[in-house]
Amino acid sequence: MSLREVAMTGIATTPFGKHLDRTLGSLAAEAVTAALDDAGLTPGDVGSAVFSNAAAGVLSGQEMIRGQVALKGTGLEGIPILNTENACASGSSAAHLAWLSVASGQVDVAIAVGAEKLFHADKQRSFAAIESGTDLSLNRDGEDVEGGSVMMGAYAAAARAYAAAHGDITEALAAIAVKNRGFAADNPHAQFRAPITRDDVEASRPVADPLKLLTCSPLTDGAAALVFTAARPGDRVRVAVSTLVSYREGDSVVERASAQAYRRSGLAPSEIDVFQLHDACAYAEMVQYEQIGIAEPGKGAAAVLEGRTGRDGDAPVNTDGGLLSRGHALGATGLAQLAELGRQVRGEAGPRQVEGVRHALSVNSGGWMGGDYATSVATLLVAA
Repeated sequence: MSLREVAMTGIATTPFGKHLDRTLGSLAAEAVTAALDDAGLTPGDVGSAVFSNAAAGVLSGQEMIRGQVALKGTGLEGIPILNTENACASGSSAAHLAWLSVASGQVDVAIAVGAEKLFHADKQRSFAAIESGTDLSLNRDGEDVEGGSVMMGAYAAAARAYAAAHGDITEALAAIAVKNRGFAADNPHAQFRAPITRDDVEASRPVADPLKLLTCSPLTDGAAALVFTAARPGDRVRVAVSTLVSYREGDSVVERASAQAYRRSGLAPSEIDVFQLHDACAYAEMVQYEQIGIAEPGKGAAAVLEGRTGRDGDAPVNTDGGLLSRGHALGATGLAQLAELGRQVRGEAGPRQVEGVRHALSVNSGGWMGGDYATSVATLLVAA
């Protein structure tokens, strides 16, 4: 089937952080209104909507029709509304479906909306919601973090195995945290913006060796929305390709998703000007340097220590602060990643703008199957 060219014409993110006084619907509505305004469209122009949320079922009990409930009052009532729940990759999965609905010719305008409220009076409920995105049938020896996140235990176990094979990565993990906070300092929607140092990282509370508090993404509330339209003259950002893959024993979903994106777009990793990677912890970002082709196997630590993934490097990563500093609002995360890349391609990223961006890649992954993510979505944007 031939696909139409699709543009990303509307971009919006709410501030990320602790929004105890806000409802999920109010956050979603804020993002919808801003994204449609950015696209110069009204709710009546939208042919379909895809709503992304990962944790409301556990935290609030709202299941099955989350999008229909959250989008009440936005003007989107009555149109097809799909709900996506795909762990931490829920947002990019929503973007994938919205893009596909336009690319296939089903509609001319689609909106992807992601919203999440992770803060809860009982923090263990929040951790339980996150844990529900892991394969509960697996033995968790070595993964549990007392009073905390099973996911961070899994990342820590992987980081220890990596360090045993390739050498100490403590400095690299701290460098990633410092780098991402430096980018977040210039992002008014980031949850944490105060600059940090390597000493700050080292002094922060241990989570699971070798991870410290400042090398782990925080609980976050927030929303993001993107508008996709059939490409027209004058559009500035085009979706070159979106690929979605799921867990398969024996290989990496990040490698497969990004490899498919490179192959279908005809671009190589060296041709990508800016990246968004799923830095649920600093180790996750570092190992993905290798999985997406920024660094050779075993050389991920060198990539950040040499400055390659920083503001002035050849492969800047997570220019909005990433999950570590922007915050990880599960269902909104993948959309927020793409919002940042859209701004970079437009040249509208302000002080964090990378010069001359024409190609931008987001890789958003989610869930955990014991040795790898359950799913991964790679989306490649290009200047129109």
